[in-house]
Amino acid sequence: MPLLPLLAAALLPLVAQVGPFTAPGTTGTPFPEPVRRPPRTRPATPPAARPAETARLRECLAAVEESAAAGQDAATAWLAGASGHAAAEAGLCLGTARVRGEDWAGAEQAFLTALGQAGSDRLLRARLGAMAGNAALARGAADRALAALDPARTEAKGLADPALIAPIALDRARALVALGRQVEAGAALTEARGAAPGESEPWLLSATLARRQGRLAEAQALIERAAELRPVDPDIGLEAGVIALLAGRAEAARKSWESVIRVAPDSPLAETAQGYLAQLGPATPVAAPAPATGR
Repeated sequence: MPLLPLLAAALLPLVAQVGPFTAPGTTGTPFPEPVRRPPRTRPATPPAARPAETARLRECLAAVEESAAAGQDAATAWLAGASGHAAAEAGLCLGTARVRGEDWAGAEQAFLTALGQAGSDRLLRARLGAMAGNAALARGAADRALAALDPARTEAKGLADPALIAPIALDRARALVALGRQVEAGAALTEARGAAPGESEPWLLSATLARRQGRLAEAQALIERAAELRPVDPDIGLEAGVIALLAGRAEAARKSWESVIRVAPDSPLAETAQGYLAQLGPATPVAAPAPATGR
């Protein structure tokens, strides 16, 4: 059997097993051993309608920026004397501090507790639900993530806020893929692309899902759009290479993986790309033209 079909046959089980979303915040490349990275938490911007509380929240989040421990201390002190909406904002700060400390379970709990104090503030409810869902994804609890993200999506859509709709849709897609609900994940990614058409990540994740489902022509169009939006991105390069190889374009795959190594030489992505290149073997040398012979 020729080399290319052999390689494609070797990679297809890999693609099917690993899936497009290996952890919250990853961008969907088919790692042989999933690389765990912390989730991309959402900016914890407070509602603008409460100047005094907003100032307190900003002060607390500034402490989080100093260190996770300082943020937890500030939030805990605030919570001790807070109630209602102020308690919700203090809980947002506490959850953010726990995210920074990679205490995903503690962060989820803090965000959900704060959500119960948020009252009728739809913006705060959407943010807290999104952050709770993101933390649940980080601890591998896709069902819990979806339970928080679905009502957050409703709030965000009611506010018609694309800055909230897009990241919630992306995390819903991750959770739905983890639960084996591929069609619904595709719909969530379509929603994310519509809310944030200029962001590369929804296009990348959509390409990965299409590739996983065997829709290679669609995957190619999606990954090309992702590359247009973010030309230098090792995640996109790695995924583009897999799509190219499965479509029978070995040299295009090689170029994509080589670009990953150039852009991020010391990263896990570069290590993965190097492994794929090793499977592919050396480039076929271009034959020199035969010298002309006189007659």
